[in-house]
Amino acid sequence: MNTLRERLYTIIFETDTRAGKAFDVGLIFFILFSVLLVMLDSIPGIHDDWGIWLLVGEWLITALFTVEYLLRLFVTIHPRRYASSFFGIVDLLAILPTYVSIFLPGMHILTTVRVMRLLRIFRVFKMVQFVGEGHQLWQALKRSRHKITVFLTTILTVVVAVGSLMYLIEGSRSGFTSIPKSIYWAIVTMTTVGYGDIAPVTPLGQIVASLLMVVGYGIIAVPTGIVTSEMMRPPVKQSDGFCPCCGRKMNESVD
Repeated sequence: MNTLRERLYTIIFETDTRAGKAFDVGLIFFILFSVLLVMLDSIPGIHDDWGIWLLVGEWLITALFTVEYLLRLFVTIHPRRYASSFFGIVDLLAILPTYVSIFLPGMHILTTVRVMRLLRIFRVFKMVQFVGEGHQLWQALKRSRHKITVFLTTILTVVVAVGSLMYLIEGSRSGFTSIPKSIYWAIVTMTTVGYGDIAPVTPLGQIVASLLMVVGYGIIAVPTGIVTSEMMRPPVKQSDGFCPCCGRKMNESVD
């Protein structure tokens, strides 16, 4: 049993062997294929003509991913640790929507979350250095979370104040039918998106809108500067932790 478990572990979690790399490449193919099936099923013409076959294909791939998920739990030393890891949660979310669709029709569309499993491509094709860069970016975001919180609180205060002011100035005749809708307009304007579904028509309202647009251009650069300053800090050496793929401790052998 231990020999079988070790062989399965090597195939499922390791990419240094030919079998392991073939397994991961095949897994990536099925992930892409399953996402393609869901996308095609959302097209009315294709759904009407091929809906039953697309559904069969979706269930076959879900069954395959279910067996794969159970095998990952079987071969790991700490199943709970793997199940609660990032990849473990993504693997579970990749199969749940199809089963939930039995009780809530249409939920299978959420299986497109399987595309997140393609993050394993960094490990398969020896691009771990990119994962390290992503970790550095995540650490910069964590270190700057307090500054970003203050920034977002300030933005929220501004859009609420300006939205309420525009509701008072323009009123329902210009499309500002409520304060929430006016706040929506303020957010769209400040971010320079400018859908154009609501627009001020009074001179005073246009002046306020112009000022908000100018403020918006200045605000866009703030979070970028905050995160960039944190990324310029020297990286902190990380101690050995647990593998995000299998949940075992680094340098720990398989039982």
